Amino acid sequence: MTEKTTKKRTNEEKITDENVIYVGKKPPMSYVLAVVTQFNGNGSKEVIIKARGRSISTAVDTAEIVRNRFVTNAKIKDIIIGTESVTNEEGRDSNVSSIEISLTTIKKKLRTNTINYREKTNKHMLKILFPFLILN
Repeated sequence: MTEKTTKKRTNEEKITDENVIYVGKKPPMSYVLAVVTQFNGNGSKEVIIKARGRSISTAVDTAEIVRNRFVTNAKIKDIIIGTESVTNEEGRDSNVSSIEISLTTIKKKLRTNTINYREKTNKHMLKILFPFLILN
């Protein structure tokens, strides 16, 4: 059974070729460096890791290393699997599996009410310890 998943991107979701990492025969850390550079150096919010055939496992390793060790706020947005037909040197067609892993960064919310919480806690403690004080 062969499954091909295609997804059309709108103008808002256009991904430039700079944000796509093509995985090949190198070790996973080479691609991890490329992905981290895209997130940190270029300020990209989304990076796509693409691989075919035997390189699929390297692409998955790359995505997991990036998520767990280097860019901890990166989340997997989408995984697209499919089959591509490739013509070899002899002219025969063969099917090759392919994968696209979309990683996105999510901004962490900063706690802005920490100071207010501490002030309220301090006032509460002062009221308990010194009930005769008048605090606003």
